[in-house]
Amino acid sequence: MRNVRLVSVWLAMVIGIAGMEPASAQLLSKPDDALTPEEIAEREGRKACKVAICAAFHQKKAEGADISCSVLKSWRKEQLQKMVERAKVSWPWGKVKCVADVRLKRADLVKAMTEATYISEIGKHEVNCEVERENEGPSKISFAFNPKVTFTNGKATKASLNWGTIEAPTLVKGAMWTATATDNTFNVLQSTLIEDINDFIGPKCDEVKDEWAKQ
Repeated sequence: MRNVRLVSVWLAMVIGIAGMEPASAQLLSKPDDALTPEEIAEREGRKACKVAICAAFHQKKAEGADISCSVLKSWRKEQLQKMVERAKVSWPWGKVKCVADVRLKRADLVKAMTEATYISEIGKHEVNCEVERENEGPSKISFAFNPKVTFTNGKATKASLNWGTIEAPTLVKGAMWTATATDNTFNVLQSTLIEDINDFIGPKCDEVKDEWAKQ
């Protein structure tokens, strides 16, 4: 269970990479005046991706290019520790920086919002991270997932991440593999994923409505 809880943090980070800043990771956020210049630049880079995704969801226009963004997000150790404290575990590593290429088909996003029931098979995505580890120095971690989401009347109602290959140092990989295998079998993170998707489509997209409404 401890490993599953740690991977739920990775889930929050994966969603956050796309600019969603999910409900499950609210404790990872900081007020603007606490952000470093690097973090501000990262946030602005993610915003363009967030606006593009929200525009596709809410404008509901099938014509136009698919969504393609290469985005970067970092988390400080203290942010991650606050996140896992709610699950009564500790964050065993340091700062994390992740990069991902977000690829979404515009037609899928439109159908998710307009059809009574729609199953979106989003496609394989890979995330590459650098994790600071005391004594060992920074470590490279990469993992893949192939999400499948069922939408009913514009709301996510079922979801699975379908975790794939993990590349990481032995200790880290062991913890992640155990948890992701459990999630693949029992879909224990489904409720968190559904909550975060719906939070993104609603309140998070409202935050950038002025921008996506112009597209």
